Amino acid sequence: MKADTLKKVFPIISITVVVFIAVTLLGLTDTVVRPRIEWQKEQKIQDMLKEIFPDMTEYTLEDDIYMIYSDGAEIGFAFLAVGKGYGGNIDILVGLENETTVKGVTIISHLETPGLGARVTESSFRDQFAGLNIDDVALKRDGGQIDAVTGATISSGAVVDAVRATAMEKVKSLEKRE
Repeated sequence: MKADTLKKVFPIISITVVVFIAVTLLGLTDTVVRPRIEWQKEQKIQDMLKEIFPDMTEYTLEDDIYMIYSDGAEIGFAFLAVGKGYGGNIDILVGLENETTVKGVTIISHLETPGLGARVTESSFRDQFAGLNIDDVALKRDGGQIDAVTGATISSGAVVDAVRATAMEKVKSLEKRE
């Protein structure tokens, strides 16, 4: 009777031990790898901010807004915006020189169609934002200053709408802080 019971319990015990070891190893791996992943994320953000603000020497993150400094003086701020493109979300880093002027934009990630919607990542599209007043950030067909990417009106509109709406929202939150 004991041998029969042992045959039934042994697989449960062995699976429990294997799961325990696997969970322990995953936890240890996470502990070792997480700081490196966080450092890489930080470096990527810093590189993107530096692309928009070449004079940046440091930045701080306050309420989802990156405050950008050059030798201690504030030179602008940046934030993340998300647009609903044709293929899915388009994540955008937006930099503003001040409360009204766009410094630049960088597309962080997207799921747009290669060769069409993905062209919103090209400098010919992104460079149109630099120096614009937030009120002028709209497609030309809607009275703004931005030319849509040919064949990618949905993607272009998603970026433009996200930049404009999020910029206005973040400027309001900055004004409330002051």
